[in-house]
Amino acid sequence: MSERRPADELSVEELQELLYRKKRSQRRQRLQRLADSGRVVVVDGLTPPNPEPPPLIRPTVSPTGAMQQYVLAAEPETGPEAEPEAEMGRSRIRWGWVANKLLLALEITAVLGLILVLVSLWDTRQALNRELAQVQQTESQSLALPTPTATPVIDVVVLPSGHKPPVNGRPPEPGEAGDIPAHLLPAINAYVPPPVPTPSIQQARRIQIPAIGVDSPIFQGDDWEQLKKGVGQHIGSTLPGEAGNLVLSAHNDIYGEIFRHLDKLTPGDEIIVETERQRYTYVVRKIQQVDPTDVWVMAPTEYASSTLISCYPYQVNNKRIVVFADLSTSSN
Repeated sequence: MSERRPADELSVEELQELLYRKKRSQRRQRLQRLADSGRVVVVDGLTPPNPEPPPLIRPTVSPTGAMQQYVLAAEPETGPEAEPEAEMGRSRIRWGWVANKLLLALEITAVLGLILVLVSLWDTRQALNRELAQVQQTESQSLALPTPTATPVIDVVVLPSGHKPPVNGRPPEPGEAGDIPAHLLPAINAYVPPPVPTPSIQQARRIQIPAIGVDSPIFQGDDWEQLKKGVGQHIGSTLPGEAGNLVLSAHNDIYGEIFRHLDKLTPGDEIIVETERQRYTYVVRKIQQVDPTDVWVMAPTEYASSTLISCYPYQVNNKRIVVFADLSTSSN
C-alpha cells in the first residue's frame, strides 16, 4: 500500500488523478447497482469515445479488466442519488419560468407607464391651450369698449359741453353730436350723472370773465341738464382756491352761449370765481383746441388751477376749446 500523504504535499496532477479515480469509482458503483436492478444493458468490446461520455453513456471496467460500455435504458434513473438532481433541474426550470414572467410583466408595466405619461402630457398641453385662449379672449375684450354702466363713463371718454345744434326749431338732444365718435355713443347715452354734492359755502357760485363779458352762476355737475342752467363744475374737481384743477364748462351756441367767445381770451386775462364768502382770481396761461376725447385736460394738478371747456368752432362743434388758468397770488 502506498504511503498516504497530506493533500497540501500533492501536486496538481496528483490531485486531479485522485479526483478522477474517486469519480470513476462512484460511477462504477452506481452503474453496478443499476445493472443489478436490470435497468442497464451491457455491451462488451466497446471503447468509450471520450474520457467524459454524454449523460446517457458512461464507461466502466469489468471485473476481468476489459472495457465495457453501459448504455442506460429508456427508463430514467431513479433512486436516492438521482432524485435530488432531478428536483434541482425542475426547480431551475420553475424559477426560469417565473423570471421570464416577471420580466414580461415589468416590460408591460413600463410600456403602460410610458403611455400614461404621454397621455398626461397631451392632456396638460390641451388644458394650457384652453387657458391661454381664455386669457387672450379676456385681453381682447378688455381692449374693446366696456359695457355701459352707471359709472360716469363720460369722465374718461369725452369732454363735457358736447351737443348737436338746433335744427328746424327742434331742441338739441344729448348723444347726437357729430363730434362724438360713433363707437362711444352707446357709452355716452348710457351715462348716469353722479349725484350732486351737498351745497357748502366753499363751492363755486359765480364766474366772471371781464374780457369777454361773462357773468354767470355756477352749478354743480356738467351733464346735459345742469348745463342748461349755466356754467357747470365737473363733480370731483377741486374747490376754488385749493390745490388741484377746478374744471368749468358751458355751451357756446345754445342756452345762453355763455362760453361762445373763449377763443378771444389771451394769456394774462382774468377769470374770477366766487364762493359765498370769497372770490378767487385765476390768470389765463394758455388757450388750446383739442379733440372731444382729450380728457387729459381735466386731470388734477398739484397747484391751484382752473380749466374752462366749451365746444368749438361755433355751430360746428367737432372740437373743444380749452382755457388753462392759474390762481393769482394776489387773490383775497
